[in-house]
Amino acid sequence: MFSLNGRVAVVTGGNGGIGLGMARGLSAAGAHVVIAARNEDKSRTAVAELEANGRTATALAVDVTSEAAVTAMAGEVVRRCGHFDILVNNAGTNIRKPPQDVSIDEWRAVMDANLTSAFLCARAAYPHLKNAGGGKIINIGSLLSTFGAAFAPAYGASKGGLVQLTKSLAVAWAPDNIQVNAVLPGWIDTDLSREARRQIAGLEQQAVSRTPLGRWGRPDDLAGIAVFLASGASDFITGTAIPVDGGYSIAL
Repeated sequence: MFSLNGRVAVVTGGNGGIGLGMARGLSAAGAHVVIAARNEDKSRTAVAELEANGRTATALAVDVTSEAAVTAMAGEVVRRCGHFDILVNNAGTNIRKPPQDVSIDEWRAVMDANLTSAFLCARAAYPHLKNAGGGKIINIGSLLSTFGAAFAPAYGASKGGLVQLTKSLAVAWAPDNIQVNAVLPGWIDTDLSREARRQIAGLEQQAVSRTPLGRWGRPDDLAGIAVFLASGASDFITGTAIPVDGGYSIAL
């Protein structure tokens, strides 16, 4: 039910953090993982790690904010791997400033990286998933899809938009047997969140004290949900947004 043997999974931004945690899970379940990211050195290192565990993987350099680059990437995946079955839209960024200090260029940069890129990648993947008889798209949202944060207006708006995009794609592509779901990570220990802890006083302690499981998440905590949503186990689940947050979103 959870086997991904013979499947090809593309993970944008999959060379570190949450993306790499998911890539590890998909790879362990049998998928050929394509790491699609800008930093070629990090991507090669990620591929080497997956291959060291006896799996197969590929690295592709791509700017996911470029329509042309994303279209070319999808075609290259099929050319190299034969088909395209799973897309994880994980690439993203953040600029932490109060709303009044965010420039329009900063706003657009976050929107392009977090929301427009997911639309472009999903649209480029769609004909290949359809031709394969169906597939899976997993969009990586955030707890800020639900909560508000004074220090992340553009990020929160982009991740909220990603949840709504997930629902629209799920409805539009259900007749093609394509399931589209979102994952909402909580406070996960990554390079991005370490920078947040440096910038926001008290965040380290606040996140742990608010989380019922009493710790920060690890990238590998996202491996299981990735396998579930990429596999046949979730064939009747679409349009959802699932928190993976140690209980943060249910605690008072």
